[in-house]
Amino acid sequence: MADKRMLVLPADLVNKINENRGDMSIAEFISFLIDSNLKEEEKQEKYATKDEVRAFSEDTKKLLKNFLDFFMSYGLEFGDESPKSGLAGLTDKLKELEELAEDTGKEAKIKWK
Repeated sequence: MADKRMLVLPADLVNKINENRGDMSIAEFISFLIDSNLKEEEKQEKYATKDEVRAFSEDTKKLLKNFLDFFMSYGLEFGDESPKSGLAGLTDKLKELEELAEDTGKEAKIKWK
């Protein structure tokens, strides 16, 4: 037989337990609540915090800026004789590259170290 211990609880908590336990004994009900709570913690998914989302957003913006800077400098160094400046030039260059990729059926792959 299992050891038994006494637990002192506030009266309002005991009333709340009695109202919600149904046909279970108090010990069974408390054991059920503890077990179900522990199982929920094991299954509980982790979500990103506000700080993590903010940091991810800032890092993504930096990555996009670096990507844009790369293509702008690439267009200036290897562009046509009359390169267009700004976003319009980059858009035209990207369209040309897309058409070229569709014509050849090749894919560009980037390797990261």
